[in-house]
Amino acid sequence: MKKLLVALLALVSLAVVAAGCGGGDKKADNGADKKITLKVGATAVPHAEILNQIKGTLAKEGVDLQIIEFSDYVKPNLALNDKELDANFFQHEPYLDTFVSERKMNLVSAGKVHIEPMGIYSKKIKSLNDIPEGAKIAIPNDPSNGGRALALLQSAKLLKLKDGVGVKATVGDIVGNDKKLKIVEIEAALLPRSMDDTDLSVINSNFAMEAKLNPVKDSLFTEPKESPYANIVAVRKGDENRPEIQKLMNALRSPEVKKFIEDKYKGAVVAAF
Repeated sequence: MKKLLVALLALVSLAVVAAGCGGGDKKADNGADKKITLKVGATAVPHAEILNQIKGTLAKEGVDLQIIEFSDYVKPNLALNDKELDANFFQHEPYLDTFVSERKMNLVSAGKVHIEPMGIYSKKIKSLNDIPEGAKIAIPNDPSNGGRALALLQSAKLLKLKDGVGVKATVGDIVGNDKKLKIVEIEAALLPRSMDDTDLSVINSNFAMEAKLNPVKDSLFTEPKESPYANIVAVRKGDENRPEIQKLMNALRSPEVKKFIEDKYKGAVVAAF
Protein backbone atom coordinates (compact mmCIF):
# COMPACT_ATOMS: atom_id res chain seq x y z
CA MET A 1 0.00 0.00 0.00
CA LYS A 2 2.84 2.34 0.95
CA LYS A 3 4.59 1.59 -2.37
CA LEU A 4 1.40 2.41 -4.30
CA LEU A 5 1.04 5.75 -2.46
CA VAL A 6 4.66 6.70 -3.26
CA ALA A 7 4.12 5.86 -6.95
CA LEU A 8 0.97 8.00 -7.10
CA LEU A 9 2.73 10.96 -5.46
CA ALA A 10 5.55 10.68 -8.03
CA LEU A 11 3.08 10.76 -10.91
CA VAL A 12 1.35 13.85 -9.47
CA SER A 13 4.73 15.62 -9.13
CA LEU A 14 5.63 14.86 -12.73
CA ALA A 15 2.29 16.23 -13.93
CA VAL A 16 2.80 19.47 -11.99
CA VAL A 17 6.29 19.93 -13.45
CA ALA A 18 5.01 19.24 -16.96
CA ALA A 19 2.16 21.72 -16.54
CA GLY A 20 4.60 24.35 -15.31
CA CYS A 21 6.85 23.84 -18.34
CA GLY A 22 3.91 24.06 -20.72
CA GLY A 23 2.73 27.32 -19.15
CA GLY A 24 6.21 28.82 -19.54
CA ASP A 25 6.31 28.00 -23.26
CA LYS A 26 2.91 29.59 -23.86
CA LYS A 27 3.99 32.77 -22.13
CA ALA A 28 7.12 32.94 -24.29
CA ASP A 29 5.05 32.51 -27.45
CA ASN A 30 2.81 35.44 -26.57
CA GLY A 31 5.50 37.66 -25.08
CA ALA A 32 7.70 40.50 -26.26
CA ASP A 33 9.59 38.35 -28.80
CA LYS A 34 6.91 39.08 -31.41
CA LYS A 35 8.10 41.91 -33.71
CA ILE A 36 6.01 44.66 -35.25
CA THR A 37 6.52 45.04 -39.01
CA LEU A 38 7.21 48.58 -40.21
CA LYS A 39 7.16 49.15 -43.99
CA VAL A 40 9.04 52.27 -45.09
CA GLY A 41 9.28 53.40 -48.71
CA ALA A 42 12.51 55.11 -49.79
CA THR A 43 14.58 56.09 -52.79
CA ALA A 44 17.82 54.14 -53.02
CA VAL A 45 20.45 56.80 -52.30
CA PRO A 46 20.89 57.94 -49.60
CA HIS A 47 17.54 57.13 -47.96
CA ALA A 48 17.54 53.32 -48.21
CA GLU A 49 21.24 53.28 -47.33
CA ILE A 50 20.55 55.26 -44.15
CA LEU A 51 17.56 53.07 -43.26
CA ASN A 52 19.69 49.95 -43.63
CA GLN A 53 21.97 51.31 -40.91
CA ILE A 54 19.19 51.17 -38.32
CA LYS A 55 17.61 47.78 -39.09
CA GLY A 56 19.60 46.10 -36.32
CA THR A 57 18.79 48.80 -33.78
CA LEU A 58 15.07 48.56 -34.48
CA ALA A 59 15.15 44.76 -34.43
CA LYS A 60 16.44 44.91 -30.85
CA GLU A 61 13.48 47.15 -30.02
CA GLY A 62 10.94 44.74 -31.48
CA VAL A 63 10.51 46.42 -34.89
CA ASP A 64 11.05 44.53 -38.15
CA LEU A 65 11.99 47.32 -40.58
CA GLN A 66 11.12 46.47 -44.19
CA ILE A 67 12.53 48.90 -46.77
CA ILE A 68 10.65 49.20 -50.07
CA GLU A 69 12.66 51.05 -52.72
CA PHE A 70 11.14 53.47 -55.24
CA SER A 71 12.74 55.24 -58.20
CA ASP A 72 10.38 58.21 -58.46
CA TYR A 73 8.84 60.95 -56.30
CA VAL A 74 5.14 60.13 -56.81
CA LYS A 75 4.51 56.48 -55.96
CA PRO A 76 5.90 56.58 -52.38
CA ASN A 77 3.27 59.12 -51.29
CA LEU A 78 0.48 57.31 -53.15
CA ALA A 79 1.48 54.03 -51.48
CA LEU A 80 1.60 55.69 -48.06
CA ASN A 81 -1.82 57.25 -48.55
CA ASP A 82 -3.22 53.86 -49.65
CA LYS A 83 -1.81 52.22 -46.48
CA GLU A 84 0.61 50.05 -48.42
CA LEU A 85 3.39 51.68 -46.36
CA ASP A 86 3.66 52.85 -42.76
CA ALA A 87 5.99 55.72 -43.67
CA ASN A 88 8.21 56.99 -46.45
CA PHE A 89 11.59 58.69 -46.51
CA PHE A 90 12.57 60.44 -49.75
CA GLN A 91 11.29 64.02 -49.85
CA HIS A 92 11.60 67.46 -48.31
CA GLU A 93 8.69 69.23 -46.61
CA PRO A 94 7.91 71.79 -49.37
CA TYR A 95 7.47 68.87 -51.80
CA LEU A 96 5.19 67.02 -49.37
CA ASP A 97 3.14 70.17 -48.71
CA THR A 98 2.60 70.74 -52.43
CA PHE A 99 1.81 67.07 -53.10
CA VAL A 100 -0.81 66.68 -50.36
CA SER A 101 -2.40 70.05 -51.15
CA GLU A 102 -2.90 69.13 -54.81
CA ARG A 103 -4.22 65.63 -54.05
CA LYS A 104 -6.11 66.35 -50.82
CA MET A 105 -4.13 63.79 -48.83
CA ASN A 106 -3.67 63.63 -45.06
CA LEU A 107 0.10 63.06 -44.89
CA VAL A 108 2.41 64.90 -42.49
CA SER A 109 6.06 65.07 -41.49
CA ALA A 110 7.24 62.95 -38.56
CA GLY A 111 10.52 64.88 -38.46
CA LYS A 112 13.64 66.02 -40.32
CA VAL A 113 16.64 63.76 -40.94
CA HIS A 114 19.09 65.26 -43.45
CA ILE A 115 19.67 67.81 -46.19
CA GLU A 116 20.78 66.94 -49.73
CA PRO A 117 22.15 70.15 -51.24
CA MET A 118 20.94 70.60 -54.84
CA GLY A 119 23.69 71.25 -57.38
CA ILE A 120 24.30 72.56 -60.90
CA TYR A 121 26.15 70.05 -63.12
CA SER A 122 27.55 70.00 -66.65
CA LYS A 123 29.48 67.70 -68.98
CA LYS A 124 30.28 70.60 -71.33
CA ILE A 125 31.13 73.56 -69.14
CA LYS A 126 33.88 73.77 -66.52
CA SER A 127 32.80 77.07 -64.95
CA LEU A 128 29.62 79.12 -64.72
CA ASN A 129 31.61 81.98 -66.23
CA ASP A 130 31.80 79.98 -69.48
CA ILE A 131 28.04 79.66 -70.05
CA PRO A 132 27.21 80.69 -73.63
CA GLU A 133 24.23 82.83 -74.60
CA GLY A 134 21.14 80.70 -75.18
CA ALA A 135 22.48 77.82 -73.07
CA LYS A 136 20.01 75.02 -72.35
CA ILE A 137 19.40 74.34 -68.63
CA ALA A 138 17.36 71.39 -67.32
CA ILE A 139 15.52 71.61 -63.99
CA PRO A 140 13.08 69.24 -62.17
CA ASN A 141 9.51 69.38 -63.47
CA ASP A 142 7.74 69.04 -60.10
CA PRO A 143 6.66 72.37 -58.59
CA SER A 144 8.66 72.43 -55.36
CA ASN A 145 11.94 71.12 -56.79
CA GLY A 146 11.47 73.28 -59.89
CA GLY A 147 11.11 76.36 -57.70
CA ARG A 148 14.11 75.27 -55.66
CA ALA A 149 16.20 74.87 -58.83
CA LEU A 150 15.21 78.31 -60.10
CA ALA A 151 16.15 79.82 -56.73
CA LEU A 152 19.53 78.08 -57.01
CA LEU A 153 20.07 79.50 -60.51
CA GLN A 154 19.28 82.93 -59.11
CA SER A 155 21.82 82.37 -56.29
CA ALA A 156 24.37 81.52 -58.98
CA LYS A 157 23.52 84.87 -60.65
CA LEU A 158 22.35 83.18 -63.85
CA LEU A 159 18.86 84.71 -63.78
CA LYS A 160 16.56 86.86 -61.67
CA LEU A 161 13.14 85.94 -60.24
CA LYS A 162 10.22 88.07 -59.11
CA ASP A 163 10.63 89.24 -55.55
CA GLY A 164 8.97 87.04 -52.93
CA VAL A 165 8.11 84.00 -55.08
CA GLY A 166 10.29 81.71 -52.96
CA VAL A 167 9.71 77.95 -53.32
CA LYS A 168 6.69 78.54 -55.56
CA ALA A 169 8.76 80.09 -58.35
CA THR A 170 8.02 78.94 -61.90
CA VAL A 171 9.65 79.65 -65.23
CA GLY A 172 7.04 82.37 -65.68
CA ASP A 173 8.51 84.18 -62.65
CA ILE A 174 11.84 84.83 -64.40
CA VAL A 175 12.20 88.60 -64.81
CA GLY A 176 15.89 88.79 -65.67
CA ASN A 177 17.66 86.52 -68.18
CA ASP A 178 20.51 88.44 -69.82
CA LYS A 179 22.01 85.36 -71.48
CA LYS A 180 18.64 84.22 -72.85
CA LEU A 181 18.98 80.88 -71.10
CA LYS A 182 16.52 78.20 -72.21
CA ILE A 183 14.93 76.41 -69.24
CA VAL A 184 13.59 72.90 -69.88
CA GLU A 185 11.66 70.93 -67.26
CA ILE A 186 12.39 67.21 -66.89
CA GLU A 187 11.38 64.54 -64.36
CA ALA A 188 13.86 64.75 -61.48
CA ALA A 189 15.04 61.14 -61.75
CA LEU A 190 15.95 61.61 -65.42
CA LEU A 191 18.05 64.76 -64.96
CA PRO A 192 21.44 62.97 -64.80
CA ARG A 193 20.70 61.45 -68.22
CA SER A 194 19.88 64.90 -69.59
CA MET A 195 23.46 66.08 -69.22
CA ASP A 196 24.45 64.91 -72.71
CA ASP A 197 21.71 67.07 -74.23
CA THR A 198 21.96 70.19 -72.05
CA ASP A 199 24.59 72.73 -71.10
CA LEU A 200 23.61 72.62 -67.43
CA SER A 201 21.38 70.36 -65.32
CA VAL A 202 20.14 71.19 -61.83
CA ILE A 203 20.01 67.85 -59.99
CA ASN A 204 18.92 66.67 -56.55
CA SER A 205 21.82 65.07 -54.66
CA ASN A 206 20.20 61.65 -54.32
CA PHE A 207 19.83 61.29 -58.10
CA ALA A 208 23.28 62.79 -58.65
CA MET A 209 24.83 60.19 -56.35
CA GLU A 210 22.92 57.35 -58.01
CA ALA A 211 24.51 58.52 -61.28
CA LYS A 212 27.98 58.40 -59.63
CA LEU A 213 28.26 62.19 -59.49
CA ASN A 214 29.89 63.63 -56.39
CA PRO A 215 27.86 66.69 -55.32
CA VAL A 216 30.88 68.18 -53.57
CA LYS A 217 33.45 67.66 -56.33
CA ASP A 218 31.42 67.51 -59.54
CA SER A 219 28.89 70.33 -59.14
CA LEU A 220 29.68 73.80 -60.48
CA PHE A 221 27.50 75.43 -57.83
CA THR A 222 25.82 73.94 -54.75
CA GLU A 223 22.99 74.95 -52.50
CA PRO A 224 24.18 76.42 -49.18
CA LYS A 225 24.06 74.16 -46.10
CA GLU A 226 21.43 76.35 -44.45
CA SER A 227 18.92 75.22 -47.08
CA PRO A 228 15.34 74.85 -45.76
CA TYR A 229 14.88 71.67 -47.81
CA ALA A 230 15.57 69.06 -45.13
CA ASN A 231 14.47 65.54 -46.03
CA ILE A 232 11.77 64.16 -43.77
CA VAL A 233 9.97 60.97 -42.82
CA ALA A 234 6.33 61.24 -43.90
CA VAL A 235 3.41 59.38 -42.29
CA ARG A 236 -0.38 59.48 -42.32
CA LYS A 237 -1.66 62.16 -39.94
CA GLY A 238 -1.96 60.71 -36.44
CA ASP A 239 0.61 57.97 -37.02
CA GLU A 240 3.50 60.23 -35.99
CA ASN A 241 2.71 59.22 -32.38
CA ARG A 242 2.79 55.47 -33.00
CA PRO A 243 5.51 53.88 -30.78
CA GLU A 244 7.20 52.19 -33.73
CA ILE A 245 7.34 55.48 -35.68
CA GLN A 246 8.88 57.15 -32.64
CA LYS A 247 11.46 54.36 -32.47
CA LEU A 248 12.18 54.88 -36.19
CA MET A 249 12.74 58.62 -35.72
CA ASN A 250 14.93 58.14 -32.65
CA ALA A 251 17.10 55.67 -34.54
CA LEU A 252 17.36 57.89 -37.63
CA ARG A 253 18.44 60.86 -35.49
CA SER A 254 20.98 59.01 -33.40
CA PRO A 255 24.69 59.91 -33.07
CA GLU A 256 25.52 56.69 -34.95
CA VAL A 257 23.49 57.74 -38.00
CA LYS A 258 24.98 61.23 -37.91
CA LYS A 259 28.47 59.74 -37.99
CA PHE A 260 27.46 57.38 -40.84
CA ILE A 261 26.19 60.35 -42.88
CA GLU A 262 29.37 62.33 -42.27
CA ASP A 263 31.70 59.39 -43.08
CA LYS A 264 29.74 58.02 -46.05
CA TYR A 265 28.70 61.16 -47.92
CA LYS A 266 31.42 63.65 -46.93
CA GLY A 267 29.29 66.75 -47.28
CA ALA A 268 27.04 65.57 -50.12
CA VAL A 269 24.44 64.77 -47.45
CA VAL A 270 24.28 66.77 -44.21
CA ALA A 271 22.51 65.71 -40.99
CA ALA A 272 19.61 68.02 -40.07
CA PHE A 273 19.53 67.13 -36.36
